[in-house]
Amino acid sequence: MEHLDSTDRKILQLLQHDGSLSATQVADNIGLSQSPCWRRINRLQQEGFIRSTQAILDRNKLGLGIVVLVNIKLSSHGRKMLDEFEQAIVDFPEVVECWTISGAMDYSLRVVSKSIESYEHFLRSQLLQLPHIQEAQSHFTMREVKNITTLPLDF
Repeated sequence: MEHLDSTDRKILQLLQHDGSLSATQVADNIGLSQSPCWRRINRLQQEGFIRSTQAILDRNKLGLGIVVLVNIKLSSHGRKMLDEFEQAIVDFPEVVECWTISGAMDYSLRVVSKSIESYEHFLRSQLLQLPHIQEAQSHFTMREVKNITTLPLDF
């Protein structure tokens, strides 16, 4: 983090809470003139600290009320098998997160769905059709306690 000073952190803090802020609005909030602020934002984008700017959608309003955490165990772990599995997962829009994990299972997925029935259809007709899946454990979430996209920048 040697590239980030306190002004950069302030800029990132503002933008991760509201990515629609203009450089002028950010500059006004942190007490910097517009041009240097715009250059800093541009540098933060170029260096990859800001990956993208997106709208965060309300999945419930869109009818995606089911969230399932799915742990996957593969039957083999050859490089080719791992790459094939990961590429297939990337192509499933229902899978919004995929992590390799340590322990008895190999991957953890977060899947969104309209209903339990539509999740079951996805599980049976797509996910379990992938080669090398030995086991899939589905955990249905009950209530969302915390779901944020902001990162702690007080370091």
